[in-house]
Amino acid sequence: MTTATNTQAIESIQKSIDQILSDVSGLSEQDIRWNPTPEEWSILQVVSHLNEATPYWLGEVERVLAEPGAKWGRGLTDPARLAAVGNPDALDVQVQLDELKNNKQQVADRLGNLTEDQLQAENPHRNFEKFGNKPVSFIIGHFIDEHLQKHVGQVQRNISKLA
Repeated sequence: MTTATNTQAIESIQKSIDQILSDVSGLSEQDIRWNPTPEEWSILQVVSHLNEATPYWLGEVERVLAEPGAKWGRGLTDPARLAAVGNPDALDVQVQLDELKNNKQQVADRLGNLTEDQLQAENPHRNFEKFGNKPVSFIIGHFIDEHLQKHVGQVQRNISKLA
């Protein structure tokens, strides 16, 4: 049975996804594709990034539970991570928004039955000096929940910059 803390994390993740979907619901495709500056991502790039990152981290949770002691994590130059934001002109806005919405169920399905023992299982990060050994709950809290929350803010900043 999942713990109250894990239930809260799942609800928080789903709330962040709902917030992004709500925030972009009235925007035009042009607005969703718009980059505030060359250094910033468009809303579409943020959504595509989340559609790549969320399943990736869910997979890392599953992998470290299946392989106790396995190193987890990746770097900022991971090819799949970069590909998700590298060619936004090739992305279909509605497909990306639908995929983001589907991530809500994926989160519930893949995290919903974790036990307290599973949530506390520790594994080393690939960059041990930075993160050390961390429990599965840290991966969920930091790399899924907090990550999504930060991107909610990014989407809202982009919207605030629209003319």
